[in-house]
Amino acid sequence: MLAHALTPILNVSDILESFAWFEKLGWTRGFDWGSPPTFGAVCSGKCEIFLCQGAQGGRGKSSSPTTKDHGENGDKGVWMSIWVDDVDAVHRHCLAEGLEVTMPPTDEPWNVREMHVRHPDGHVFRISKGIGEAE
Repeated sequence: MLAHALTPILNVSDILESFAWFEKLGWTRGFDWGSPPTFGAVCSGKCEIFLCQGAQGGRGKSSSPTTKDHGENGDKGVWMSIWVDDVDAVHRHCLAEGLEVTMPPTDEPWNVREMHVRHPDGHVFRISKGIGEAE
């Protein structure tokens, strides 16, 4: 199999609130479907994520203020890595927009600088850049 593209689908509790959350992150609404909408997409560059209200996958936010918990104590949503040019700039942007940052920019031993931001439905985004990559 040769895959040409991959589009994750996130189960969300409120698609309109999720559109607004992603817009704060800097993404744009790609489309919505239904009246009222229950399915749609958000986009950033060539990247796209589908949002499905109440179906297709799981969701659930843990009560932990961090994303370090795993298994039954962790978030039940999807984890995704998003690769960017400047993790620290994204961190500042997320804080300014009031998004839940659960881990500040950190240089990890696997040569990646990353931070975590959590969607209200428990989906976690690892905002990452390889250490030593040119700006």
